[in-house]
Amino acid sequence: MKLLAIDIGASSGRAMLGELKDDGLALTELHRFENAPVERHGHKHWDIGDLGAQIYIALARAGPDVRAVGIDTWGVDYAYLDADGRLIIPPFAYRDDRTQGVPERVHRDIPFERIYEITGIQYMPINTIYQMAEDAAARPDVLRSADRMLMMPELLSRLLTGRNAAEYSIASTSALVDARARAWSDELIDALGLPRRLFGELHQPGEFRAPVQPEVRSQTGCRDDVILSGSHDTASAVAATPLGDRRAMYISSGTWSLAGMELDEPLMTPDARENNFTNEGGVAGKTRFLKNVMGLWLIQEMKRLWDAEGDRLSFADICDRAEQAPPFDALIDPNRERFLAPEDMRREVRDECRRTGQPEPEGVGPLTRTVFESLALAYRECLDQLRRLTGRPVERVHVVGGGVRNELLCQMTADACGLPVYAGPVEATAIGNLIVQAIALGELVDLEAAREMVGRTFPPREYEPRETDAWLEARERYAALT
Repeated sequence: MKLLAIDIGASSGRAMLGELKDDGLALTELHRFENAPVERHGHKHWDIGDLGAQIYIALARAGPDVRAVGIDTWGVDYAYLDADGRLIIPPFAYRDDRTQGVPERVHRDIPFERIYEITGIQYMPINTIYQMAEDAAARPDVLRSADRMLMMPELLSRLLTGRNAAEYSIASTSALVDARARAWSDELIDALGLPRRLFGELHQPGEFRAPVQPEVRSQTGCRDDVILSGSHDTASAVAATPLGDRRAMYISSGTWSLAGMELDEPLMTPDARENNFTNEGGVAGKTRFLKNVMGLWLIQEMKRLWDAEGDRLSFADICDRAEQAPPFDALIDPNRERFLAPEDMRREVRDECRRTGQPEPEGVGPLTRTVFESLALAYRECLDQLRRLTGRPVERVHVVGGGVRNELLCQMTADACGLPVYAGPVEATAIGNLIVQAIALGELVDLEAAREMVGRTFPPREYEPRETDAWLEARERYAALT
């Protein structure tokens, strides 16, 4: 049986064809494309027209014998549709600066402590709750015209089916969903003055299924059904992580690093809130208890600048230079807001090092080594917090996603955490998307069986910890920064 996963991140997208066979899952990459915000009237927006065109290309390449397709994307971003299903304005990108000062205004009416008590979602100024509060203040005419709000994967699925549907894992990133009831929070929606009609009934991953529209079929040859799988990319990535038992931490490593544990129920204690842990919806009724770490975004932004200057380095080149640089010259807290959307990431890293009384790293190797070591130490900090907050032992770390290809960072993670790291699969998000579809279609029994198949088909690479004494001293320096 063939299935199609369309996995779109905030910097690129890919379409992966999955074929379930007796010996596991075969993957074929059909299409890969860039995705970046576009500037319109001084704001950053997503180009829905281009994303729709890329999805059509993927469907045409998949052919007519695919049973189903699922789309997953990053979280928090959304769009408004009118009663006829037309897009009212292009969706804003979360790196737009329009929410500056908005969280403080929201918290005057709804204290963050109360938001966390309801949603369990960590504070980030990019969260949907603050974006929609800005809409209510700055463009009330849009809200008056809007009939539905759809998160990004729901919007892209609607392009194929013509039907509105909301899915729990992606909706949970909004900080507008009651984590215990697994439904939209009327209290928060009312407090923001948002129309209740915007928020449709939530479906669990794999529950909603609809055929593609005739016009899609005629233009692409696709006869698939669309299934809302784990529509949040991290939900799909964690679904494909072969965790085994409860004594594992996962890191979904890409533009962002999502480091956490899988729980049966949300953990929304004051201590979890103060440590900025989030409770997002997972597959099969699970909760993704995790922390967002800024991730490889810092490296991607540096590479973008070097590319523009003509020094076109591959990521392998960058890692080689980082490995040759002196260790532990300088460290940063990668989660500082200054790293969210700077004009020059290299300058921000150097300025942060100077601000904290450390040498300023110069050149590719020292700059990137500073980032890699800091990320590994951020993962260790998450590990310590997870152990304390959950009361559960952690004996290994599973790394999935694009960061698996970064052997240097995987080894640093093992060293910093003092635990074995199991790296893989690289395409965890697409795989998780595919297995949720397969479970929905009855081709796989449940999540446990699916993970067993993933571990067998894509055996991870193991990294054992080494040089831990030097990392112990670095942990003390990092703790002083954070």
